[in-house]
Amino acid sequence: MRRSIPVVAATLGLALALTACSDSGDTGDDSSAAPSESAATGTLTMWVDETRIDVMKPVVEEFQAETGVTVDLVQKLSGDIRTDFVAQVPTGEGPDVIIGAHDWTGEFVNNGVIAPVELGDKADGFSPAALSAFAYDGAQYGTPYAIENIALVRNNAILADTPATTFDELVAQAKGAGTPFSVIIQQGAEGDAYHLYPLQTSFGAPVFESNPDGSYNTTLGLGGPNGDAFAAYLQKLGQEKVLDQAVDGEKAKQAFLDGQAPYIITGPWNTTAFTEAGLDITVLPVPSAGGQPAQPFVGVQGAFISSKSENAVLANEFVVNYLTTEKVQSQLYDLGGRLPALTASADKVDDPILKGFNEAGATGAPMPSIPEMGSVWGFWGTTEVQIISGQAADPAAAWNTMTANIQGAIDAG
Repeated sequence: MRRSIPVVAATLGLALALTACSDSGDTGDDSSAAPSESAATGTLTMWVDETRIDVMKPVVEEFQAETGVTVDLVQKLSGDIRTDFVAQVPTGEGPDVIIGAHDWTGEFVNNGVIAPVELGDKADGFSPAALSAFAYDGAQYGTPYAIENIALVRNNAILADTPATTFDELVAQAKGAGTPFSVIIQQGAEGDAYHLYPLQTSFGAPVFESNPDGSYNTTLGLGGPNGDAFAAYLQKLGQEKVLDQAVDGEKAKQAFLDGQAPYIITGPWNTTAFTEAGLDITVLPVPSAGGQPAQPFVGVQGAFISSKSENAVLANEFVVNYLTTEKVQSQLYDLGGRLPALTASADKVDDPILKGFNEAGATGAPMPSIPEMGSVWGFWGTTEVQIISGQAADPAAAWNTMTANIQGAIDAG
């Protein structure tokens, strides 16, 4: 049965040219009349890159069949889709809807190319981390459909259980296994703050502070006494050879594949290789190092509506009313293998590995999408490597210098 799309122009404040299923005729002066419902048809243009198009195609086909709306699904190169959207929307040449990552939000809002969405009661069905990922300056700018994050992965052939409740206890247990590494956390010459972030947040030192709605503001949160304590802990892990700047992403993955450690902190992008190699693994939350919850960064996939869309009601029907349903969220998981952002769908996932990542990310923190984040990464990773390697003899001083440099870069714009 085809679903009709309610068109309530008075509520939305939009002037819409829609083809109705029936001829309504001339109504004359209807200023006092109640808004009517029509079954709307039209064409919706949607942009998606090559990494997501195979997942979106079946969903879009069903949406068309159910609503009668034609969707022009346009594949864009992943390297171009974001910049092309920012460039073309102001000219009226962009799409009505774009599918992408939540950390595009800040750039899109600051360029005025996306419109807020009103999820209403539907918002209650999403994980807080997924929802806040698309929040910016107190408004919601996208509908999430999939989330991913890092977690602690255990090789069950080396250790059968994890009684540790703190990261120090975890390291002690892992060292008792007699393997070359205890808990592998990839670094590399430029550092890897992303994989260390659960430990950092457990000291109460988030990269930016948050607003009451969960969105980030531009106040740095990684400085002060909590940041100093985390820096000292990094020095300790370096001295104990838990962390090694020589172990980059590929070396970390291979070392775990070769059975050189009972634990690794990594994401679902590596666990397929582990299971295909015959490893029996369990995915767990990262234990706290500093006494507060260890919050990994959460990456969220979702849909945005163009601020210049001439088909705003149709775009809203897909992004707000269709993409938020349990059926569609579950279908996207079946097609793409990414954990659904909708809690009801996520709860039905029976893959123990993905369920483990879900539990680990339940209290996670969305990757900041504010433009100021671009000033953070270089100073952040480099400073952590200097502390881990011993190049920075005073970790607190190095961390404070890093914080000042980041603030200076933010202030300079």
